[in-house]
Amino acid sequence: MVKIPGGTFKLGCDDPNDKYADANEKPAKTRQVGDFYMGKFEVTQKLWTVIMNSNPSTQVNDNYPVNNVSWEDCQLFIEKLNRITGRNFRLPTEAEWEYAAKMTLTSNRRISDTYSKYAGGSSPDFYAWYSTNSSNTIHAVGGKSPNALGLYDMCGNVIEWCQDIYTNYNTGDPEIDKNQRVLRGGYYGGDKGSVRTTSRGSSRYSTAMAPFGFRLCL
Repeated sequence: MVKIPGGTFKLGCDDPNDKYADANEKPAKTRQVGDFYMGKFEVTQKLWTVIMNSNPSTQVNDNYPVNNVSWEDCQLFIEKLNRITGRNFRLPTEAEWEYAAKMTLTSNRRISDTYSKYAGGSSPDFYAWYSTNSSNTIHAVGGKSPNALGLYDMCGNVIEWCQDIYTNYNTGDPEIDKNQRVLRGGYYGGDKGSVRTTSRGSSRYSTAMAPFGFRLCL
């Protein structure tokens, strides 16, 4: 787990020249998050198997992120993990996820007021497994460079479940319906636009698909 110092930031895309930005990323809104911890990597198949005594993943490898899991599956895993550890692990909120993905640091290691488009830089190639470099397959965690806060694979590899119901930024109301939860970061088969730090996805609670994974917060 990596400690993420809290702060204020713009949730959503505030770059009018970003040709990849979708309407669901706007308008950018000021949000504040407190200090929290986030997993350095996505939850691996090894950890999932230890806790759940099963492995739903489509490509089995201890060091790959667990995949093919629903939001409900993640909640069951977290419930068991917390019983074993006595901790309060959880999924990140959408604001926490985006904040941790996009924030950069000043030369003295303080949170900067500039944002990273691809969880580490202005190009995804060094930071993300996506359609251009993944050969359309999942990769072991930590194979690309981390972002400024020391988090790996925030963009690409597997798209990550968040705790939040998927809402409209403009109104704050559910945009699709209340059975949709947020997915963030894009995945190994996604294009350059979908692995940006502001790109949003969603799916129903019970849906498990090959691109779906997650990481923990505390």
